[in-house]
Amino acid sequence: MDDSVAKARIMVGMGTCGLAAGARPVFDALVETKNAANAAVEIVPTGCIGMCEQEPIIDVIQPGRDRVTYGPMTPEKAVHVLESLINGTPIPEEWVIGRIMKDAIYPELSSFRKQRRVVLRNCGFINPESIEEYTALEGYAALEKALATMTPEEVIEEVLTSGLRGRGGGGFPTGLKWRFTRQAPGEKKYLVCNADEGDPGAFMDRSILEGDPHALLEGMAIAAYAVGADEGYIYVRAEYPLAIRRLQLAIKQAEERHFLGKGIFGTDFNFSLHIKEGAGAFVCGEETALLASIEGKRGMPRPRPPFPASKGLWGKPTNINNVETYANIPNIIRTSGAYFATIGTEKSKGTKVFALAGKVNNTGLTEVPMGITLREVIFEIGGGVRDGKKFKAVQIGGPSGGCIPEELLDIPVDYDSLTQAGAIMGSGGMVVMDEDTCMVDVARFFMDFIQKESCGKCAPCRIGTKRMLEILTRITHGEGEPEDLDELLELANTVKDLSLCGLGQTSPNPVLSTIRHFRHEYEAHILDHTCPAKVCNALLTYTIDPEKCTGCGLCARNCPANCISGAPKEAHIIDQTRCTKCNTCLSKCPFEAIVKS
Repeated sequence: MDDSVAKARIMVGMGTCGLAAGARPVFDALVETKNAANAAVEIVPTGCIGMCEQEPIIDVIQPGRDRVTYGPMTPEKAVHVLESLINGTPIPEEWVIGRIMKDAIYPELSSFRKQRRVVLRNCGFINPESIEEYTALEGYAALEKALATMTPEEVIEEVLTSGLRGRGGGGFPTGLKWRFTRQAPGEKKYLVCNADEGDPGAFMDRSILEGDPHALLEGMAIAAYAVGADEGYIYVRAEYPLAIRRLQLAIKQAEERHFLGKGIFGTDFNFSLHIKEGAGAFVCGEETALLASIEGKRGMPRPRPPFPASKGLWGKPTNINNVETYANIPNIIRTSGAYFATIGTEKSKGTKVFALAGKVNNTGLTEVPMGITLREVIFEIGGGVRDGKKFKAVQIGGPSGGCIPEELLDIPVDYDSLTQAGAIMGSGGMVVMDEDTCMVDVARFFMDFIQKESCGKCAPCRIGTKRMLEILTRITHGEGEPEDLDELLELANTVKDLSLCGLGQTSPNPVLSTIRHFRHEYEAHILDHTCPAKVCNALLTYTIDPEKCTGCGLCARNCPANCISGAPKEAHIIDQTRCTKCNTCLSKCPFEAIVKS
């Protein structure tokens, strides 16, 4: 075995996405083979590098050579890769999905060319369970710099210079929030991280926690020093067991190195961290509801002011940011706020991590500079719409975000542009929809989610979302009336203006944006009793094309309503008075004789 093979390293993507796709058997097979062969090859776990659609993936790293990524892997394929390294035999080239060359991440892949990885710089590149690998890449250097050379006020000023805005959805200037907390009277102050991330299709924060937990800890420690806090909480969803386990390990490692705890870096600065597991209530993503949950109370928002910066956790001044916001801080302190401000647009600085999901070819994570267009994100990074279908809309900002149509694909991705288009930045979920998507049904789906997750404290949200859901359901059932659109708009604006918290205030966005950009679909449902996308079952009719029907009887035998009849080898018919429109006949017919219209 040559020296380069002896020093080779195989990294296995073992974030939640990788594990769900089968990374654990791949990892175990590699370890077993390595031990049996007594090979010096190192097998280590890593987080998600962003190519979730290719999982499970492995990376082979050899001194003096390009890093090569292989996927999707099976245990058998992974063992073949390891044995090829040991024996010096070729690895099938068709397994290669990318190469990382010097100073370039996957230059041959369009999905990486327009990315700029700041927050995700270590995700997929280090062992997240090793503090040594984090410190080897300047980890905790920013915390040491802040404590040794900067006053708390200078740290806040650096963050203000960077232009960093909160990545949790609201987009409030981070440095300004820190200043308010520092200037609030009181000796005891708290720092809180919102890692609740309850949006369907969003997994940005989870991937950071799983792939680079020390970046969050370092960012929180710097923030605590800046605002004057000596204690902090990470509020993370209990549905993130891997993230919680790696956070617990990272906190223990940081305390052993005196990066957390008492006398950090030999100074008089003390900061301890606790993990609070949330029970999954969507409303606990709202900061005052989150604080109530940490205190052991029911997670319900409270009126503001007073804001948490002056009266937060247990009545003490509290600074709250989300995972991505804190994870940006080490880079800002290490390289300067002025440098960070060169990325992005005038009012939206830096990068933003998005989770691409839905009907897009390259699902996964992407980190892009603010100001990139939606078209670039979806068609160049995301690889366009699956199966050659036509793009219809992209839903941005979670359940309370908005749907943006094709004609607005060239708007820049920044806080103000998305708001003007009827959406919000939110935490960064991006769900792509194709021509087969019914926008009325989409609005109904998200309103159903929001209505169920409403805490019920304020009447506008509790009653308004319920009433909007009832109208949307009636429309999708073919029972809509022309005046329903005006009533929906009136209800949406009332809920938006009068709800207590930010979640209630943004909850009408799916309705407002779909009526604004896809009003014709609502009118088709109401006036023509048709669903253009052929999604709403109550508006569909199933018939059998006599020219294609062979009389095989498969549809009749599988029909749960027993409404299909016909003699063998003769065209069958569907009794429309009994058809439940369950779609079974369409899925079972091998001759495409079932027509849905």
